[in-house]
Amino acid sequence: MRYNSQKKEIPPLNSSKLRALALHYVGKYATSRKKLKQYLERKVRERGWDESERPDIEALVEEFASRSYVDDAVFAASKARSLLNRGYGLKRLEQDIYASGIEGEDQTEALAILRDNQWQAADNFARKKHIGPYAKEPASREKKQKQLGAFLRAGHDIKIAQKFVQADSDDIMDWDDFTD
Repeated sequence: MRYNSQKKEIPPLNSSKLRALALHYVGKYATSRKKLKQYLERKVRERGWDESERPDIEALVEEFASRSYVDDAVFAASKARSLLNRGYGLKRLEQDIYASGIEGEDQTEALAILRDNQWQAADNFARKKHIGPYAKEPASREKKQKQLGAFLRAGHDIKIAQKFVQADSDDIMDWDDFTD
């Protein structure tokens, strides 16, 4: 079988093709306004534009938001639940929603989800990484330092991270351990 080394030329975009790309993107991926805008701008840069007037990407994004195809608050809350289940902390969520361009009231529910479930997120992380009460064997001092670093990179508060890392494998941890 022979392969053609030349790529097929993709025609430039126009308003209807740009709308179709946007619909396909929001239908396939949960996204924020900022991410949709960046995606459409990138596609126009890559493929070019076939109309005399520049595309009004901002208006298209706002139209999609008004039709609830894109909802920053729902996206942020979904991201918070996903990070909670994966064991990531509040600082990690703050970084992710900032990178997604979510601000103000759109981030309120998401931050509350992880703020109210910090212990659960840390417990999920410790269980997943076999740290502290979930360790198969006691950790050396050096290993505990690495585990603490992993907790911090995952976005957890240092006090919570220290309590999990210092816990023994037979310790039973609960939220009361973090309230003192």
